[in-house]
Amino acid sequence: MLKRLKKYTEEFKTFAMRGNVIDMAVGIIIGAAFGKIVDSLVKDIIMPPLGWLLGRVDFSKLYLVLPDYNGKFVHYPSLDAAQAAGAVTINYGLFINTLISFIIVSVAVFILIKCINKLRADKKSDNAEIAQETTKDCPYCFTKIDMRAVKCPNCTADLG
Repeated sequence: MLKRLKKYTEEFKTFAMRGNVIDMAVGIIIGAAFGKIVDSLVKDIIMPPLGWLLGRVDFSKLYLVLPDYNGKFVHYPSLDAAQAAGAVTINYGLFINTLISFIIVSVAVFILIKCINKLRADKKSDNAEIAQETTKDCPYCFTKIDMRAVKCPNCTADLG
C-alpha cells in the first residue's frame, strides 16, 4: 500500500512539474484576473455611457418577472425587490452585460493569439534562415547535414 502511494506521488510530481501543466496553471490564473478586469470594463466603463445614450437605461436592471404559481403577474419596482420577494425573473440585462464581456474577451484573446503566432512565425523564419546557412542536403540520402561535413552521418557517403 505504501509503495503504491509512493508510486502515485512520484507520477503526480512528474506530471505536475512538466512545463505544460505549470504554463496552463499560470494561464488560468492570469485569465481569471483578466476576466475580472474585462468585467469591470464592461460594467463600469462601457455600459454606463451606452445606457445613457439609449435613454438612461441601466442594462443590469433590465428583467422580466414570470407569473407566480397562481398565474398572476406581480409588478416589482426593481430587480432586487423581485428577487427578495422570491419571484422568478429573467435577467436579460445582466445577460447583455455578460455577452458584451464575452465579446471583449474573445477579441482580446484573438488579438493576443495573432500576436503570439506572428512572433512564432518570425522566430521560425529566422531559424529556417540560420538552418539554411549552416546545413546542406546529402546528395545520396537527402538528409540535412552540417555544411562542414565530409561524410554523411546517416548514410556514411563520402562528400569530400
